[in-house]
Amino acid sequence: MISFNDLNGYRVDLSFEKGNFSIEPQHVLVLAQKGHKWLLTNHPKRGIEFPGGKKEVYETIEEAAIRETLEETNVAVYRLEWFAEYVVHDVKPFCKAVFIAEVKDIHTEAVHYETDGAVWLTSKELESCPNLRFHMKDKGMEVILKEVMIYEERWND
Repeated sequence: MISFNDLNGYRVDLSFEKGNFSIEPQHVLVLAQKGHKWLLTNHPKRGIEFPGGKKEVYETIEEAAIRETLEETNVAVYRLEWFAEYVVHDVKPFCKAVFIAEVKDIHTEAVHYETDGAVWLTSKELESCPNLRFHMKDKGMEVILKEVMIYEERWND
């Protein structure tokens, strides 16, 4: 387990082992790539971030990840795989599940609920992007991205 303080000053505990926390994940974050570019979204107030959000009462955490990605980017994902989870010790602590996924379909019609749609960035572009959301700049995201790349190298061998 890795612990750090986020840019808001809250302690965050990150684990790559499922079920390490007493809080069930009710939030999701989805990391997907196509052609060596990361799928992100541009929220008008928060900036560039990976798609994600809150689970609805009627859905599983996996269904939430698929729905949120589609709503925020117009991109359908599949082969969703749990990758990590973290707890943010905010005033009201919450747990977020991190998934990796494959891009299934990119819809051309522009239907966005909360964002300005999909943004595709290489790893290098992501590192130097000036308008990333705060959590995209913290130690946790750095560790998650590094672990995803290691995982993908092993999986592709």
